[in-house]
Amino acid sequence: MNKTDTAYERVYELVRKIPKGKVTTYGEIGRVLGMSPRIVGMALHHNPDSDLTPCHRVVNREGRIAPNFAFGGKDIQKKLLESEGVEFRDEIQVDLKKYLYSY
Repeated sequence: MNKTDTAYERVYELVRKIPKGKVTTYGEIGRVLGMSPRIVGMALHHNPDSDLTPCHRVVNREGRIAPNFAFGGKDIQKKLLESEGVEFRDEIQVDLKKYLYSY
């Protein structure tokens, strides 16, 4: 396992802790792990198992879903979050005051 794999696995471990019906941000994960939110995004884009690691629960700092969600696009990410009870302010934005999960 190389350095990148280890960093990515740390991201996956934190994402697995986000409960259904909640979201967190790339920045929150980066803050906890001491890494750039961009690295967090790269790790999630390369997530080998979206069933085990629910990367759909990660949004940007404004609560917006990913325009290029790696597992089917933004519509799939939105449907997954809605199926867990997350409501949207508009087509792409979650209310972080209501749904944010912090570590």
